[in-house]
Amino acid sequence: MLALMSVVAVAGACSGTILSGNQSGPVLKIGVDLPLSGSEGRVANPALNGIKLYVQQHPTLDGFSVSIEVKDDSVDGVPEPPRGAANLQALIGDPAVMAVIGPFDSNIARAEIPVANTAFMAMISPVTGSPCLTLALYLPAASSPARAPVTCKQVGLPTAGELRPTGVNNYFRLATTDDLQGPAAADFAFKSLHVLRAATISDHEAYGQALERSFAARFTRLGGSVVGHLDVDPSGSQDVASFLKRVRADGAQAVYFGGITANGGCVIRSQMTNAFPSGEAAPYLGGDGIAEDPACVEQAGSNSAGMYATVPAVDPNFRGSATPVIKAFRTSFPSPSDYGAYTVVSYDATGVLYAALDRAIKAAGGRLPARADVITQLAATQGYSGATGTIGFDAAGDTTHRALSVYEAAAADPKAAWTLVGEIDYTEKLPY
Repeated sequence: MLALMSVVAVAGACSGTILSGNQSGPVLKIGVDLPLSGSEGRVANPALNGIKLYVQQHPTLDGFSVSIEVKDDSVDGVPEPPRGAANLQALIGDPAVMAVIGPFDSNIARAEIPVANTAFMAMISPVTGSPCLTLALYLPAASSPARAPVTCKQVGLPTAGELRPTGVNNYFRLATTDDLQGPAAADFAFKSLHVLRAATISDHEAYGQALERSFAARFTRLGGSVVGHLDVDPSGSQDVASFLKRVRADGAQAVYFGGITANGGCVIRSQMTNAFPSGEAAPYLGGDGIAEDPACVEQAGSNSAGMYATVPAVDPNFRGSATPVIKAFRTSFPSPSDYGAYTVVSYDATGVLYAALDRAIKAAGGRLPARADVITQLAATQGYSGATGTIGFDAAGDTTHRALSVYEAAAADPKAAWTLVGEIDYTEKLPY
C-alpha cells in the first residue's frame, strides 16, 4: 500500500517540503528544482509527480525518513537562471539535503552547476540536453558537414570544465544530448520514410544550427543528398517560400528544421503547401524544439500531418518495464493532467538517486553521508534497472542509455496527442 503524502510548510504556490508518511527517525532530504509555474509547469508538475510517487513507494531509506524539498525556478511563469541559482543556495544551506533532482532547462543548469559544484552537491536531471553541460564540444567533427568540431566556446557557451570550479563532476542526466537529435532524425528520414533528397533550414540559434548540421552530416553519410540550406535570421528577411520552391524543383522530398516553434519553426510547414504539390506527403522533420507542441500544430494549420520530431528520451508508454509504474501512478494520481512525458523518467531519476544514497549511507556506517560521497556513488552507477531501461553514466555524467523517440503530429487539432512512430537507439554505437 502506498504511503500517504502531506504537504507542509509550503512557501509559495509551488515550493515547500513534501513529507513521506509515518515520519520517524532522522530525516534525509532530496531537493527538487523545476519550472513549476508558467507554461513549462504543464510538463514539470507531472515530472514532480513522478518523484513524489517514488518517495511514496519508498518512504524510508536505511533508517532515514525521506522528504522532498521543492523549489520553483520560474519567475512570473518563466524559468530564470538567477532564481535557479538562489534555489540551489537555499538547498545547500540545509545540511539534510543530500542531492538535487533537476533542473529542466539547460540555461538554468548553467547557473546552478557551479553553485552546487563548490558545495559538492550532486545533481541529477531528467531531461536537459545541451552537450556543453557535460562536454567541451557542442558538435563532434563527424557530426559536422565541414568535418570540423564545433566547440562550446564557438557558440558562446561555457564548457563543462568551466562550470565545475572544483574539477569534480557533480552533474548527471538521464536524457541523451542534443547532438544525437539530428542524426536520429536523419536515420528515421532515410531508413523509415525512404527520403533520399532533403532540404534543411535552421533558425539562426546555436541549438537549431547544431541540429541542422548534425542532420545534414548523418543524412549524407547514409547516402542521402542535401539539396539546399537556409538559415533564417531574426529579421525575417529571407524569402522562405522562394527557398522551398527552389529546393522542391531540385528534387527535395522532405525538409528538416533545426530550431524552436517560437522562432516560427512550424510556419515553414504551412508554407510548404504552396511549394510542394502534395504538402502533406512531404515530411517535415525537427527536434524537441517543436515536438508535441500545440503551438507548432497551430502554426502548421491544415498542413500539420506529416510533421515528425525527435525527443531525446524513451517513451515509457511503450516499455513493458514501465507498465507497473504507470499503473501505480494512475492509482495515486488519477487526473489525466497529473501524468506527462517526463513523469516516468523523473521516477527513474529518483530511483537512481536512492540507489546511490543507499550505497553512500552504507559506506558511512549507517550515518548521513558526506555530499561528496553521494557524487562518488552516482558516478559509479551502472546497470540500474529502471522503468525506462537500463541506466548508467559515462565519465562525463551522461546517460549510457542513448535512446531517442520519434513522434508524428496526428492531426490539425493542437490538443491531439502526437503519435510515437519510431525509436532510434545509439546505446551500442554512436552515429559519429
